[in-house]
Amino acid sequence: MAERISLTDAADHLFNEAIHTAVRYLSAGEVIIVAAEFGYIYLANAFDKDAVKAIHILRGDQSGVAAQVLVSDQKVLAGITTALTTEQESLLSKFWPGLLSVTIKSQPTLSWDLGDERKLGRVNIRVPNRRFLTAVLAKSGPLAAASVSIAGKEVILDLAKLPIYESDVGAIFDEAVLQSGPASTWIEINENEVTVKRVGAISVAQLQGVIPTISAPNL
Repeated sequence: MAERISLTDAADHLFNEAIHTAVRYLSAGEVIIVAAEFGYIYLANAFDKDAVKAIHILRGDQSGVAAQVLVSDQKVLAGITTALTTEQESLLSKFWPGLLSVTIKSQPTLSWDLGDERKLGRVNIRVPNRRFLTAVLAKSGPLAAASVSIAGKEVILDLAKLPIYESDVGAIFDEAVLQSGPASTWIEINENEVTVKRVGAISVAQLQGVIPTISAPNL
């Protein structure tokens, strides 16, 4: 059975202990469950191929699907992605932390496999805005992430509805029933071109307020 830790109204010392517990499980190659802004997610060390694979198995993902990567701060991008323009960096600064997911070319020397056997050469990254999750990321480094829902199904807001056995993960960090909310807006960056792939919490107009040339051809 997974260790279950309640974060609801947790005192500061218990909250800090939970952070260290989460990092310990991640360092040991375990998958954990934590709350993101509007849904529970799996987390694993992004550089642990077996742990990332375990996330895909739990979700029932098709072959070739790459996990998203969460980071604590925009500065982390320098070590895992190719360089961005000043304008693109300004865009990320405007909406991070928050519900903006960004697909960028990854550094070719990275020793990770997010599920695509490194064939895509790209990574989808986000800086989340959730207290416990952010604190864990600050201690752990980049983490592979995916919704705890079965692939293609609705997000899980209530841990009572987990589609797995609790013994399938190392630890569960319980923040009670979460509020529902919008998905992240997803953009793709290709050199000087920024394209909107999905509109969610952030509108096209808001994005174009920073970079007027952003396109949304299929929306």
